[in-house]
Amino acid sequence: MTETTVPDTDLAHARDGDDAAFGRLVAPLRRELHAHCYRMLGSSHDADDALQDTLVRAWRKLAGFEGRSSFRTWLYTVATRVCLDLVDARDRRALPMDLAAASDRVVREDVPLTEVAWLGPYPDEPGARAEEREAVELAFVAALQHLPGNQRAALVLFEVLGFSAAEIATVMDTSTASVNSALQRARKLVSEKVPDIGQQRTLRELDDARLRAVVTGYSTALEQGDAEALVALLTEDVTWSMPPMGRWYAGIADVEAFARAVPVSGDCGSWRHLEVVANGQVAVASYLRPPGEPDDAPHRPWSIDVLTLRGDRIAAVTSFIGAEHHAAFGLPAELP
Repeated sequence: MTETTVPDTDLAHARDGDDAAFGRLVAPLRRELHAHCYRMLGSSHDADDALQDTLVRAWRKLAGFEGRSSFRTWLYTVATRVCLDLVDARDRRALPMDLAAASDRVVREDVPLTEVAWLGPYPDEPGARAEEREAVELAFVAALQHLPGNQRAALVLFEVLGFSAAEIATVMDTSTASVNSALQRARKLVSEKVPDIGQQRTLRELDDARLRAVVTGYSTALEQGDAEALVALLTEDVTWSMPPMGRWYAGIADVEAFARAVPVSGDCGSWRHLEVVANGQVAVASYLRPPGEPDDAPHRPWSIDVLTLRGDRIAAVTSFIGAEHHAAFGLPAELP
């Protein structure tokens, strides 16, 4: 676990109530703490709330920080306890495939399931290392949501952040034996849900030209209504899900039927796209101009489409629908 050196003077001043000194202490750690909260909670919005609560609690408790651990470790302790409180208080985040089997027929006018707490996409941090991106990949974060809070925290702290079992026991106010037991159960479930080959390895093995061809090909096929070009990019067992819509599609035949009936049919309207990175994976931000609007009307935010690749084919499309996702990514409110 990489530690951040904390200036003694800032720490001393912060303990004396200097909020500017406290701000300097936490500034280098805000992004990684936010990512930790996202892994625990499955929502960038929830991570915002958890980070804010973490900093408030840390500020109030700073006088009690005795320096037995690093300041970074202490902040992670506070953040983890905040997240565990939220895990206990809120429903776990889900993807459509967690709720029901794939749809065997195309539904053109699906209805959002507003009573479900949905997993959300996570914006990329420019300059993030491969291991940092791997730790927010969609399959991994989705798998974490199936774990009880104590197992989730233990696995993230151990596997991602490099805490020892003894340190985790202190964070979670439990025994080392309990932590090791939680880790064993968590690893078993996650290994069943996360592919052996992650997206970071897949992306490393693709040359830039082929990777760009896949992403550009996906966007162009939708914009031009070219179902054949879209299908050519997909694996035979491809899935397409669209939270907060509960229905999802699996297999090339059903995904093609859905694509022809909805996104590439022209009935949705006109599409525009921007390439982004979400959850450490290639993704596109989709903008839509509904049918019937004039040609000079803007395209407005529709979804963040996270693409899961297997080799140079798309094995899953997860379209996170909602303009709020574009705002979290700092994307424009409209496109021409």
